[in-house]
Amino acid sequence: MAWQQIHLQCANSQVEMAETFLMEAQALSIVMEDAGDQPLFEPMPGESPLWDDVIITAIFDASLDINFEEVAHQIAAQVDASRVWLSEVEDKNWEREWMKNYHPIECANNLWIVPNWITPPKPDATNIIMDPGLAFGTGYHATTRLCLDWLTEQDLTGKTIIDYGCGSGILGIAALLLGAKQVYSVDIDPQAVIATNQNADRNQVADKLQAFLPEAFTDFCEQNENILPADIITANILAKPLISLCPYFATLIKQDGKIVLSGLIESQLSEVNAVYNEFFSLEPAHAYVKQDDSHWQRLSGQRR
Repeated sequence: MAWQQIHLQCANSQVEMAETFLMEAQALSIVMEDAGDQPLFEPMPGESPLWDDVIITAIFDASLDINFEEVAHQIAAQVDASRVWLSEVEDKNWEREWMKNYHPIECANNLWIVPNWITPPKPDATNIIMDPGLAFGTGYHATTRLCLDWLTEQDLTGKTIIDYGCGSGILGIAALLLGAKQVYSVDIDPQAVIATNQNADRNQVADKLQAFLPEAFTDFCEQNENILPADIITANILAKPLISLCPYFATLIKQDGKIVLSGLIESQLSEVNAVYNEFFSLEPAHAYVKQDDSHWQRLSGQRR
């Protein structure tokens, strides 16, 4: 089966109307992307910012009895689109297609990230077996690698770790494979909690990892006072939530406990460090995996 795509370029203010018209025309899905090169930084939970100029791509079943060119130009006129064009997509085994983009990654100190459908290239290494699923944290992003490299440099034996913003669970699972005693993983996304539990089971560490939504974690801590303070906090999120979470993190970690923060770019370091300086002594490090990643930063250090 082939798929027909309609592409429209229009102003931000026309996006909602364009979506409505496309869905009425029997679009199966709609994707939006930046028509220029306008960065959007750090949307908070519940926010859905859009670029000023947007390309909307709608996909249709090509077998529909529709004159797609006519429909495209009618909608383009209604939303004052600056461009309109069509394209076709041949059908593929999409369940397998996306897997082609993932391959084993070697991190620092013999730590590997291996997609669960691939045999580990070094069976004797510390192998994190991952299914990226729908959650952030495949290991391909520089911020994840910065945190993983930091974990390999720590003595994690017997340590209790809180992984805040856990995504796929990759940091907590790595910590357990490197010797940690217990990990508590937290994320605002229910899908992340599901993915973390699945990946923990896949790596045979599910008995040492518990995953929570934030409110559930707070309740758990209140009912189990012995779990705090933790030895280490990992948080690979973004600057704004990291800043707002700083006082809370300070209550979760013991004196001289260690913390690692990422999801930061160089221009954000001073603001984040200024806030954390009340509770933590932190030092920066930048990504060195690829030249294009060098703007990603990490802060790590100890609770004062």
